[in-house]
Amino acid sequence: MTRQSAATLRARLVDQAASDLEENRRRQRELTEKIKLLKQEEAILVDILRLAEKYEGLAEASPRSEQAPEEPAPPKETSRQPLLGDLLLSLLGAHEEPRPAKELRDELLKKHPDRSPTPQVVRNTLESLVAKGRIRRHKQQRSVKYTLTASA
Repeated sequence: MTRQSAATLRARLVDQAASDLEENRRRQRELTEKIKLLKQEEAILVDILRLAEKYEGLAEASPRSEQAPEEPAPPKETSRQPLLGDLLLSLLGAHEEPRPAKELRDELLKKHPDRSPTPQVVRNTLESLVAKGRIRRHKQQRSVKYTLTASA
């Protein structure tokens, strides 16, 4: 191998190593962001599970009149933060006109800087509230907006 071909090979290997290193750093940033989003979604799912358990407990509980008077009521589990669905309901309640999910998320981020749900988590929560009949979905061409139902 000549000196010139060795130098050319070395230069190509250095370039390839630099390129690989930059690709690895980019991928690490991507994965870090993905982990952050997954942790946010996990927190939402935990809140949903707590809410489901709370409602299951209420449905299975016997009426108070059947409960023995000497039995204390079971202590209620309190969440550190209000549920995302409750926050979105209060934001919707402050407006009479239908609101898109993006505006609701922006308002949520301003009023609750400690919360930072992804746009997808906000849409999923809103759709969950639609399924429960607590809010209504309004479609106009490609845009979707939400309002409280009369019962909410």
